[in-house]
Amino acid sequence: MEEKKYIIEIATSDFATTQSAVEGGADRIELCANLTEGGTTQSYATIKKCREAFEGLLYPIIRPRGGDFLYTKDEFDIMLQDVKLCKQLGCDGVVIGMLNMDGSIDVARTAKLIDAAYPMGVTFHRAFDRCREPFEALEQLIEIGCERILTSGQKPTVSDAGAVEMIAELNKRADNRIIIMPGSGVRADNIKMLAEKTDCTEFHSSLRGKTKSMMQFIHPAFKDLEERYSNNAIKPDDVSALRNNLS
Repeated sequence: MEEKKYIIEIATSDFATTQSAVEGGADRIELCANLTEGGTTQSYATIKKCREAFEGLLYPIIRPRGGDFLYTKDEFDIMLQDVKLCKQLGCDGVVIGMLNMDGSIDVARTAKLIDAAYPMGVTFHRAFDRCREPFEALEQLIEIGCERILTSGQKPTVSDAGAVEMIAELNKRADNRIIIMPGSGVRADNIKMLAEKTDCTEFHSSLRGKTKSMMQFIHPAFKDLEERYSNNAIKPDDVSALRNNLS
């Protein structure tokens, strides 16, 4: 039997965390800002710098704000322009997600973003987990040429009851027509179980951590606000552990 090839995608929040993820052996980077809000589009300069510095697959998220996935015409115009900028910068793909008011996939505008992105790949992010009819959405995303779906099985995390079963069913119905990629709560201690129970081969994790600021001066008024003096961090060894635990 041919050995499965696993892909590890890491969500990063800036240049430093991207560098750490690459050092740890990430196959693909989902480059974001504001991961605490689920990720928004990074700055042009950050995307450019990461593209120039790292050879691995780079997929910036295209999301103009946090909150829901119902976008105005102006917000869609921003997303469209960001997709085009990512293509100009030589990114390998983008990560998008749009819903209608009734919880269905915004097929028409998602298709426009996919067309604008070509030949870049397109991942539909966890807006999928907020959609009303996941199996209908699956077929729609296949029809318009989406490359993969990032999902936690219509639950907040892959560890929630029923999530693994939903992911497995999505992957079965996808039948190699689109990639189903589990994400949200994927860690070294559960990735092997997820691979075995879902038969998925791509996995997404943020591995979010913090590192203490190197500032020597701490303003007295802010000394008790730890978040003001800590930075986002990813440990390269944590990235490596994801792959190692799949074997």
